[in-house]
Amino acid sequence: MPAFATSEPSPKLRGDERTAKILVAGHFGAGKTTLVNVLSQIEPVSTEEVMTSAAADVDRTSLPDKTTTTVAMDFGRLHLSDQLVLYLFGAPGQPRFFPVLEDLSVGALGALVLVDTRRLAETYPILQLVEDLKLPYTVAINAFDGAPVIPDERLREVMDLDERTPLVWCDARDRVSSRDALISLVSHLLTLTPEAVR
Repeated sequence: MPAFATSEPSPKLRGDERTAKILVAGHFGAGKTTLVNVLSQIEPVSTEEVMTSAAADVDRTSLPDKTTTTVAMDFGRLHLSDQLVLYLFGAPGQPRFFPVLEDLSVGALGALVLVDTRRLAETYPILQLVEDLKLPYTVAINAFDGAPVIPDERLREVMDLDERTPLVWCDARDRVSSRDALISLVSHLLTLTPEAVR
């Protein structure tokens, strides 16, 4: 398992470093922007915009207190080890932005799919899209305050997860917790395509 680089790395890549593109996906409000921001070792690129009244009926139905949304992508960079640099691309989660998610998936080795257990039904279209794109993925349950804690076996059942697909819990606000979720994905990718990230 890769060791996490604790010091801030130089922005320049060394000759022995490998880079990998990772897609951070999930339904609207699942915590994608938060996770990319907390993990990035550079100033993250964000396209968060204030939601207008035009989108109120679409975006605020399940999260009335949410006032911003990602309209293109979030981008961050993370040295996961001395030899491995991850480029994190957070995709917007609303169905109308699925073409953006598809574009961002090009060249990605895999996806970290964030889930809020209060809104599991909104996860299913994202999972279907990631599978249609043939991206290996890890599901990370983002532990929101007050969200129901559902046993892993039941979550796997309702999301119809393959037994080989990792399912982990994280808190997207916490760097160590988010890092561990990302490591779970990278470890999964190593079992599938070991040379791709080595």
